[in-house]
Amino acid sequence: MNIRQTHGPLLSRLLPDDDPDGLTVRQGQFHTVVVGSDRVVCLPRTRAAAARLPGRAAALRLLAGLDLGFRTPEPLVQGGTHDADGGPFLVLTRIPGEPLRADALGDLRVAETVAAQYATLLGGLARAGDDGTVRAVLPRVPADRWRHFAEGVRAELFRLMSDSGRLRAERELAALDGLPHLTRAVVHGDLGTENVLWEWTHGLPHLAGVLDWDDVALGDPAEDLAAVGAGHGTGLLERVLALGGLPDHGLTTRIAAIRGTFALQQALYAVRDGDEGELADGLADYR
Repeated sequence: MNIRQTHGPLLSRLLPDDDPDGLTVRQGQFHTVVVGSDRVVCLPRTRAAAARLPGRAAALRLLAGLDLGFRTPEPLVQGGTHDADGGPFLVLTRIPGEPLRADALGDLRVAETVAAQYATLLGGLARAGDDGTVRAVLPRVPADRWRHFAEGVRAELFRLMSDSGRLRAERELAALDGLPHLTRAVVHGDLGTENVLWEWTHGLPHLAGVLDWDDVALGDPAEDLAAVGAGHGTGLLERVLALGGLPDHGLTTRIAAIRGTFALQQALYAVRDGDEGELADGLADYR
């Protein structure tokens, strides 16, 4: 049974100007996303994701009020677990644009344009971290975040891994030891290519907006830079770093350490949310 059947009345009410058969449905790690002509409906896939909806809406309202140089989704309507049509849900404005094509960076002009706009994006998030209102609303990444992460991986994922998989995971977790606790920048937390939307003008991409701010917090910009490198390759990451003019101070080491944990992070989120598909994908190289 598809989402149009299970949530038909709700979608008809929230997206009254759209043909139900013409709606685009996307399955994310935490939400099923139904895309209308000018609105997006987020339907949590698990109870844990549903519990995070109010915090997500509050963060999006804050981000919408900042001058970041790109658009973020704005909350319009939120429904709880007792909604008559079967909530919970969150309705957001739709941001135009599409993720960058995998082959787009083969054009050097495009690659330079994309790198420059990523540098601007990350610079805007760093400056937002100095805003008093932002610091009063957004959570800070806990000082013991990586220690708890490593404990969670060992307790919840090691039993699902092969012996060689556990050895690989231990090497990746060891790289996290000694990472400094930084909370000066706004960090998206999931800056994968699918969450960054672009529009094309005269053969070049323009950053239209950034989606999926579930994990936004005050933290280390190395986390977002690691996602850029994972999504677009080391060459583009190096250009972003050069254009951003960021002093290293161990930044490249932090990026490498965090990037090495992405599959484990996916698997740990998935096992806690009961998402078997994402769990299998995250553990594919550890079994």
